Amino acid sequence: MKALMFGWEFPPHILGGLGTASYGLTRGMAEQPDMDITFVIPKPWGDEDQSFLKIIGANSVPVVWKENSYDYVRERMAGKMSPEEYFHLRDGIHYDYRRIGTDELGCIGFSGRYPDNLIEEIGNYEAVASVLAHSLDFDIIHSHDWLTYPAGVFAKHISGKPLVIHVHATDFDRSRGNVNPTVFAIEKRGMEEADHIMCVSHLTRRTVIEKYGINPAKVSTVHNAVEPIPDVDSYTKTPRKDKVVTFLGRITMQKGPEYFVEAAARVLEKTDGVRFVMAGSGDMMNKRIDLAAKRGIADRFHFPGFQRGRQVQEMLAESDCYIMPSVSEPFGISPLEAMQLGCPSIISHQSGCAEILDHAIKTDYWDIDAMADAIYAIVKYPAMYKSLSELGKEEVNNIKWYDAGLKVRAIYDLVLGQRH
Repeated sequence: MKALMFGWEFPPHILGGLGTASYGLTRGMAEQPDMDITFVIPKPWGDEDQSFLKIIGANSVPVVWKENSYDYVRERMAGKMSPEEYFHLRDGIHYDYRRIGTDELGCIGFSGRYPDNLIEEIGNYEAVASVLAHSLDFDIIHSHDWLTYPAGVFAKHISGKPLVIHVHATDFDRSRGNVNPTVFAIEKRGMEEADHIMCVSHLTRRTVIEKYGINPAKVSTVHNAVEPIPDVDSYTKTPRKDKVVTFLGRITMQKGPEYFVEAAARVLEKTDGVRFVMAGSGDMMNKRIDLAAKRGIADRFHFPGFQRGRQVQEMLAESDCYIMPSVSEPFGISPLEAMQLGCPSIISHQSGCAEILDHAIKTDYWDIDAMADAIYAIVKYPAMYKSLSELGKEEVNNIKWYDAGLKVRAIYDLVLGQRH
């Protein structure tokens, strides 16, 4: 089974949960003996793990025919793509993309991020998809999140192969209901054109059906999982008097950071033996710093900025409690990562991972009193901490990407079966 996947980010260079989920899912799927995955991202950095899939950088795919010698291509593409592959892809150019700015090889530059001209980059990525659809051999197309839906749709129209899309989030989640009409239109078209839609939670599935008017028969839930931490036992907690409560994620309105600050203020009314960490970056960071100052708790608050890789795991291992007060969270992998490291988690009922976790405390995102009570209980009662730590770790160690991969494969088989 050959899958052509379109994604936007891939570890170790990630900007959010999309890259983490893309890695875990593809790694889990690759354990199936006949799975062959080609994963396209706008701009690889060269240090991605390609031991279980093939990565193609959209920035190395020619979309405009340029006459170049074999030696020149070999020199310019060193470490990115073989000259043979470049010339093969160049033969797949069927449309005039000279309106798009390209380099001497006819390739488009991509930021590898979420730039101000994101809609333009999505359109350019679609152009790359057309070349790949004409050039590559595959059985099914799989598009991850709205940024890649146009690429998937175009590849489907060119190749005649079925398209499945993976909804990791919708604009209703990201915008707290203040939906961007351009993004909504891209999402809706992708959903309508897809042969099947996979959602990361029942919560997201309901949004797709109710907000986008999609037939429930073609929408399935495939819950995310968590990648095992290979050296999990090497992480230890530094002995200290104060307890540490951590928020880790984008500091945006979707993640509910203001509720974390308000709950912290409630806890600190009862005890001063707790420190609060808000790790991450985002457009609401300065407002949250101001709110902590306004509540008179700035001396108990730390804002270390964006964390990645081992930094994340070290921070979670040092924490006595992890909290994710998201207003609308399609899934949320970070509580699972915290629980792997023995850190008890508090999550909102409005998160998809709440559907599969039994040993995390769940509150409504807006219920700062319940949140504060849960934090207080974890940091003040050793038996509560110990129970959640041990049972939570045991629970998440049984939530595997391999099982999610089997569900995706069953959907592939279903979709291909419907075509025959």
